[in-house]
Amino acid sequence: MTGKLTDIPQEWPVTATSVPFTGAKTGVRTDEVELPDGTAVRRDYQTHPGSVAIVALDEEGCVVVLRQYRHPVRHKLWEVPAGLLDVPGENPLHAAQRELYEEAHVKAEDWRVLVDVYPSPGGTDEAVRVFLARDLSEAAGERYAAEEEEADMELARVPLGDLVRGVLAGDLHNTCLAVGVLALSAVLAGDGPDALRPAQAPWPARPYRT
Repeated sequence: MTGKLTDIPQEWPVTATSVPFTGAKTGVRTDEVELPDGTAVRRDYQTHPGSVAIVALDEEGCVVVLRQYRHPVRHKLWEVPAGLLDVPGENPLHAAQRELYEEAHVKAEDWRVLVDVYPSPGGTDEAVRVFLARDLSEAAGERYAAEEEEADMELARVPLGDLVRGVLAGDLHNTCLAVGVLALSAVLAGDGPDALRPAQAPWPARPYRT
């Protein structure tokens, strides 16, 4: 194959659809999909509003991480700050700034789009935008009052290289952390953060108002 390698939008016909479950933030949809050869198949998948994640890099080359209990996998996972797009059409940069403040009580002056991913496209329509945040400082005002699993959350700043080695060793498993730190490592070894897309770059997977 020659030329630029890129994913392309495509939608096969949906002949019937139902929503067997709707939760507080996500749901389950069942579609009857017509394949190109005319065969009909049923596909069940989780519907998701979309998420943002933040790789916050300080002046010492450390990344802000947190450890949180995740019940479906029965683990406390080291993660980067992240959260849902709470409102349809929400600006992902604003959501990322909110999550960095709420989870780490940190603000950043420099924001870039690091990478956009579909974490599990065979089972959910979730789309995640991972930002790089730099020029960090402590946020003003009182800390956000954490609840439920977040009340037990641990915070740390860990050298980027240690996180990369932890991912490759099989010790760190969170998708956004793994994708984020590996992408950042590649960026720093390549064209540098200033070559990344701007923070308000278009995101076709979750269109938003600037």
